[in-house]
Amino acid sequence: MARLRLRQITWPRRALVLGDTPRPDCSDCGGEGGHNADYGDHTGEYAGTEWEPCRCWDEDHYWILLPLPTLPRRQQPHVDPWGNAYRDEPPF
Repeated sequence: MARLRLRQITWPRRALVLGDTPRPDCSDCGGEGGHNADYGDHTGEYAGTEWEPCRCWDEDHYWILLPLPTLPRRQQPHVDPWGNAYRDEPPF
């Protein structure tokens, strides 16, 4: 039985989608959909974390309900070394 929910995705394009959710009674992931796996480099030091999805859920399986428009980017103010915001535009 499918456990559907609405969510917003941003890749490959912003859209409202209807997707499946992880099984809440899954014995492997406990309903979280996967596990975080830490890994190290050749010296054994911490190098990052990867997400390993559980087999009870496919996060890429969804239906696009409504494509959403792309919002225009706002111009961010410049910041000087002391953290004060300023703009390059003249005041007149």
